[in-house]
Amino acid sequence: MRDKIKGVAAAMAAVAALAIGGAAIAGAANSDNSSSQPAQSAEDESGNEAPDQPISSGSDLDKASAAALQHTRGGQVTDTEVGDEESYYEVEVTLDDGSQVDVQLDRGFQVVGDEADEE
Repeated sequence: MRDKIKGVAAAMAAVAALAIGGAAIAGAANSDNSSSQPAQSAEDESGNEAPDQPISSGSDLDKASAAALQHTRGGQVTDTEVGDEESYYEVEVTLDDGSQVDVQLDRGFQVVGDEADEE
């Protein structure tokens, strides 16, 4: 029984470490945006697609990254977006095989969809 508990604890620690590492990478990649206000739309006032807005709030970034990594069962967060046209948050995860998955999340960090990223 103790071995089972230790195994579960080790697995949880690994997921937490991945989430923190992914959040750090995503934060470093997006560090030029200091705004903590989430975008409400992926289009600007003229109807053109607005530039992607990364998730800049540390808490939101951590929660979104953890939810996406749990959904994909691992990988590394390589990009984030708030106010995505398909959901409130989008987290791009690069899997161990090099493929990428865009995980769509609602405002409560619940997965509402995912899609293989062809880019």
